Amino acid sequence: MAAVFLRKKHIPRRDELYDLLHKTPVIPAVKSSEGLRECLGGDSGIVFVLFGDILTIPGIVAKIKEAGKLVLVHADLIDGLTSRDVAADFLEEHTGADGILSIKPNLIKHAKSRGLLTIQRFFVLDSMSLFNIEKQFPLEYADAIEILPGLMPKIIRKISDISKKPVIAGGLISEREDVRLALEAGAVSVSTTNSSLIRN
Repeated sequence: MAAVFLRKKHIPRRDELYDLLHKTPVIPAVKSSEGLRECLGGDSGIVFVLFGDILTIPGIVAKIKEAGKLVLVHADLIDGLTSRDVAADFLEEHTGADGILSIKPNLIKHAKSRGLLTIQRFFVLDSMSLFNIEKQFPLEYADAIEILPGLMPKIIRKISDISKKPVIAGGLISEREDVRLALEAGAVSVSTTNSSLIRN
């Protein structure tokens, strides 16, 4: 019954996501109930959910949707979900989530086939990981990409130049200067759990 009630009537299109990303330089990434409460009253039109489990995620998503916001769930961080396609199936069928974030290309591909918005996450740890990321372009099934950590303006610039998709910088963003440098380097938005950056 809850699944039917929460099921979204309107599936956001890629251009709606792009428009929201451009309007939202700092995206709240919530990882706790406290962070959830703080984001509900904020101006951001998009929220990344980085916590929960298969029992609580429908309610978490419902609260954010009731606040009129686009919700993308980090499928890899939800307790009880696996890296298999069924994770995207569950989020599409049993929550009101508009999309997912994941480091797993197979999950991104399947989520896209289910009509969900998709953000492919990449950890840039060294030159080899950067090389492997570049080999994956044009990332046919990802609507946008997120680069972590987000404190590497040169890398953000390089990936922005070749990706042809919106680039989000995330991870270790803790000061307003971090936000400025990431945006100047070509990121369309940054994601952060730092509530002081979200409020300002």
